[in-house]
Amino acid sequence: MKIIFLGTGEAFDENVPNNSHLVITEKTKLLLDCGYSVPQQFWKFNSDPNFLDAIYISHHHADHSFGLPAILMRMWEDGRKRKLTIFGFNGLRNYMEFAYKDFQKKFKYKINLVEVQEGSNVKFQDIKMSFQKTVHSGQNLAVKITDGKNSYAYSGDGSPIAGSNFYRDLDLFIAETYLYDQGKIGHASVVGAIKFSEENNIKCLALTHLNRDFRKNELPKIKETIKSDKVRIVIPEPLDEYNL
Repeated sequence: MKIIFLGTGEAFDENVPNNSHLVITEKTKLLLDCGYSVPQQFWKFNSDPNFLDAIYISHHHADHSFGLPAILMRMWEDGRKRKLTIFGFNGLRNYMEFAYKDFQKKFKYKINLVEVQEGSNVKFQDIKMSFQKTVHSGQNLAVKITDGKNSYAYSGDGSPIAGSNFYRDLDLFIAETYLYDQGKIGHASVVGAIKFSEENNIKCLALTHLNRDFRKNELPKIKETIKSDKVRIVIPEPLDEYNL
C-alpha cells in the first residue's frame, strides 16, 4: 500500500492545498477527500480520467468536498467510461447539480454513490474500510483502511474519540492537527495527536492540516523538537509518498 499526500493544508492556506490523500494498492486507487484546491493538485499527479476507482469524502465542509464536481467533470470531458464509486454522505447527490446543472446526464460513466455511517464496514476490491466519528464542529467520519497486510487511518477533521480502539496498532495514522498544543473549533493538536498515537501503539503519525500561521511562523522553529520515543512522526509536504 502506498500513500500520496496530495495536499496537507487547512481550509484557508494560500500555499498548501487542502488535506487530501491517495491510497494506492495492487488493485485500488482511492482518493480521500477533495476540497476546492485539490483537483489541480490531483491532475499534477495523474491526469488519466480512468485512474481513480473510488473517492471518499469525510464530511461536508468545503475544504474537504467542494472539489468533487471539478474532478467528475474533467473525467467526463477527458473521456472516462468506467464506473466510479463515491463513498460519503447522502448530500453528495446534490453537488453536481448545484455546480454544473444537468451535466451529469451527459456522463458516459456511472457513479455509484455509497452512503457510509459510523460503524459501517465496506469491502471494496482488495481493501476493507471502516468508519468512526471524530470530535469536530460538523459530523466527520474518520476512515480506516486495510489491505490484509497493513492498516492505515485518515482522520478527516477533528480529534479521535477518547478511549476508542479504532486506531489501535495502525501502521500509519494521518491526523488533522491544527495547532501545537491546543484544540480549537473542533480541531486536534500536535501534542494531543502524539499522545493519542503513543497510547494506541501507532507506528507512524503524519501531522497534516496545520494552521497556516503556525506552519509559516512557528513550525520552522520547533520542527526538530516534535519527536516521540514510541512513534515515528512525519510532517509531509504536498506530493510526498509513504510506503507501507
